[in-house]
Amino acid sequence: MKKYAFNDITLMQYIFLIAGIQLGIGLLQLPRELADLAGTDGWIAIPIGFIIATCSSLTIVEVMKRHPDGTLFDLLKRYVGKWAGQAAAVVTALYFAFFSYTIMVRAVLFLKSWILPKTPDFVMLILLAVPSYLVARGGVRVLGRYAELVFYVTLWMPFFYLLSLRESNWLYMLPLFKEGLQPILQAVQPTLFAFLGFEVAFLLYPFLKSKQYASTGIIVANTLTLLVYLHVTVTCTVFFSPDALTHFNEPSVNVLKTMEFRFIERLEIVFLAFFVMIISTTWLPGMYFAVFSVNWIFGKEDHRRLLQWLMLLFVVSVFFVMPTFNKTDKWIDIVNLTGILFGYLFPYVLWVYVWLHDRLQRRRRGT
Repeated sequence: MKKYAFNDITLMQYIFLIAGIQLGIGLLQLPRELADLAGTDGWIAIPIGFIIATCSSLTIVEVMKRHPDGTLFDLLKRYVGKWAGQAAAVVTALYFAFFSYTIMVRAVLFLKSWILPKTPDFVMLILLAVPSYLVARGGVRVLGRYAELVFYVTLWMPFFYLLSLRESNWLYMLPLFKEGLQPILQAVQPTLFAFLGFEVAFLLYPFLKSKQYASTGIIVANTLTLLVYLHVTVTCTVFFSPDALTHFNEPSVNVLKTMEFRFIERLEIVFLAFFVMIISTTWLPGMYFAVFSVNWIFGKEDHRRLLQWLMLLFVVSVFFVMPTFNKTDKWIDIVNLTGILFGYLFPYVLWVYVWLHDRLQRRRRGT
């Protein structure tokens, strides 16, 4: 019997889980970061980041095919040794725990600045932590269903951005390559950060029912992320202009402030509530896989108790470290640098090692 068969997920859930993790804070801030670095050419960095992320994603899938019934930790235990699997589990647990905590705190700060400025941080974190625990305790299958539900519930949102195009100026997109390739290459860095999340395939792969479609699924997930980032970035650029875009911290929300309807005046407030749902698909899998990694070390299957302690730690930490945008920016930088190593570099190193190991084993059998 397969170890993770009791909690398997469909291809659609696999796609939406990966795309949901990628569409985190970048959905709110990526347009400003790209305009700041590359001006009118900022959007060109998004397809470049997509290609790099997709290559790394496919490498992860190729590596995991060598041990399809286990996670990254099981694969390392088989090829390197038990100590390597445990070391990877510790690093992964710390990475996903810090990742999910940073995203949750960032969501709290967004809510405070836009909707609830006088609500204490710990109260808002509790309000997010309780439903987060109720979803995450259900395991990968429930997380996959939640990510799929959020996708369908928020599918209408991109169409509202089309309304802003009536007052947009497409000349803001010209000229192309205004300052050469260097600004575009500099803008690739935040784009790579925005595509982080595909590395969760290291742990999701054994839960996937139709593993023969894993490569197709991860390409579709990256493509969904590409389309969303392109849509939001181009819309904000042609509406604000690249120069004005740099003055807004969350331009994808600010663009909604210009839209008014007879039945609703502040459309951005409604959108921000749905943005929180989208961002929750980023921190929820991070929470679960942080706990999953720790339990793998001790061979436990029940994640609920450890998940409760993690949620309590998140809430209590706010009393000792008061979160601010400047602090969380530094935390995000740390998470992004770790993600670059884990998501973009480590898969190639591991693939080379596994390929050499298998080739050496075949030679030994031949002799």
